Amino acid sequence: MTRSSRPLVRHLAVSVSFLLAMVGTAIGVGAFGGDPIDEAAGGLLAADATHLAPAGSAFMIWSVIYVGLGAFTLWQWWDRRDARRIAPQAIASLLLNAAWILTIQAGWVALSVVVIVLLLAVLADLFRRLTAVPPGGGLERIVVDGTFGLYLGWVSVATCANIAAALTGAGFSGFGVPSLLAVAVLAVVAVIGVALTVAGRRPVAAPLAMIWGLAWIAVGRATDEPHAPAVAIAAGVAAAVIALAAAAQWVLPHRRGAAATTRTAPATAGRAR
Repeated sequence: MTRSSRPLVRHLAVSVSFLLAMVGTAIGVGAFGGDPIDEAAGGLLAADATHLAPAGSAFMIWSVIYVGLGAFTLWQWWDRRDARRIAPQAIASLLLNAAWILTIQAGWVALSVVVIVLLLAVLADLFRRLTAVPPGGGLERIVVDGTFGLYLGWVSVATCANIAAALTGAGFSGFGVPSLLAVAVLAVVAVIGVALTVAGRRPVAAPLAMIWGLAWIAVGRATDEPHAPAVAIAAGVAAAVIALAAAAQWVLPHRRGAAATTRTAPATAGRAR
């Protein structure tokens, strides 16, 4: 394969994967006669199915993510080098997205957990690659870093909801204290969110998507069944912790830089004298 043909193969692979993901999405919303996601698999992924299910409005974020993925698919036709080496992960994420929807449509909720965990791992690796190499400009920062940051942040929260749905479908009742178990899971999500903000070098999209998902879990447990005030409070606290961690990443480096400048100024002045 010649060097000139390699970008073309990559461009086509990403584009075809995006189209397959869009077909999967159409199936997921019932466009081809299937059940919408919240009605498929016996309603295990409905907004009132588990203690970790976000309220229905949370899923509007998918529209933003899909628009971003479409923009990335177009943008990568002008990216001949793929300097950040993310094309394989982007392709895998699109195909796993479609695979997840198909497993839910088939009612295979346990298998869907495997698929979404694989998707989470792929997006985490993609995120690592993005943070290792700065974007080439503002457009890339929005279309690539922004899109896949939202994708990772949302899937991080959705994975917890998906696992909860699978456990509920298997008859697991949370040892009789589902609210307490949900609170423990949300604490782990908060830790993951903080870790992402630290590892990501001041990211915006990933923590924003996690805050969005957690906020809608709080709304769901405060206003819908199963009613669980403790879970609603825990989700709100987790969202606040991630927001504070993200804000700190933007503020603290600036303060450190200002302090360093202040410390070096007298020494510089002394040498000048």
